[in-house]
Amino acid sequence: MFERILVPTDRSDPARRALEQAADLTTRYDATLTALRVVDTRELDGSSDLDERTEVARTDLDDAIEDLDVDPTPEGVVRAGIPSEEILDYADEEWIDLIVMGTHGRTGVRRYLLGSVAEKVVRLSDLPVLSVHPAEVDVGSVPYERILVPTDGSDGAGVAVDCATDLAKTYGADLHAVSVVDTGAMAPDVQFDVIRDQLRERAQTAVETVAEATREAGIDDTQTAVLEGRAHDAIKSYADEERIDLIVMGTHGRSGLDRYLLGSVAEKLVRTASVPVLTVRMPEASE
Repeated sequence: MFERILVPTDRSDPARRALEQAADLTTRYDATLTALRVVDTRELDGSSDLDERTEVARTDLDDAIEDLDVDPTPEGVVRAGIPSEEILDYADEEWIDLIVMGTHGRTGVRRYLLGSVAEKVVRLSDLPVLSVHPAEVDVGSVPYERILVPTDGSDGAGVAVDCATDLAKTYGADLHAVSVVDTGAMAPDVQFDVIRDQLRERAQTAVETVAEATREAGIDDTQTAVLEGRAHDAIKSYADEERIDLIVMGTHGRSGLDRYLLGSVAEKLVRTASVPVLTVRMPEASE
């Protein structure tokens, strides 16, 4: 599934952890790994400053790659420009299959501020993006053992199920499928119980469909659950309770301004989950 993996990196702890997880994925998928360092030209004073920062970036990148135990040795690339744009452009130019990025584990209101490179890449990338928070343990010592895939029965969720299934088989991991009845979005009225029952039935069908698909793919026992509450909160709580190592989420293949809108369950999980979140976008052509 993954043949060419890209990990943008800098000297931060989240970037280091992302590089470690990218290295583990590279080994398990027999893929090639490229580490990309972008010198942000918006912070430069002139050409001499660019040369100096490029040299520092190259040294840092070489040191980071040297610490990895990956065969073949990852390629290190240094580019200059606006980081999110350079990352997306490089991924497109080099036919990358997966982007692995470190994100800063901000708390409170700061988690909801715009502008991070990782957020922009998650929103704009047509490729799967694995977001790694600084709180995670090193994947080299604790590989993915329990993978969670939320589903609502949509085509977008189905794309994520395919990816989660492949990862579960590759890692020999347990697979969990959940669907959430979002009661927080329901206005209480005389039909509340009827509507909730209908939504629970639909959610049950969604997880049973995943279990059937994964059995056909060779996974005998997919654990399923129907949850209630705010979708992202319910998924996050389940992940914590079940000690999930990776969440795989589908996102809609929107284009243009739609990609900049906040509020999706996937985006909230990328910001707040304490485990890696892999977002998989549904191709626009299949909508």
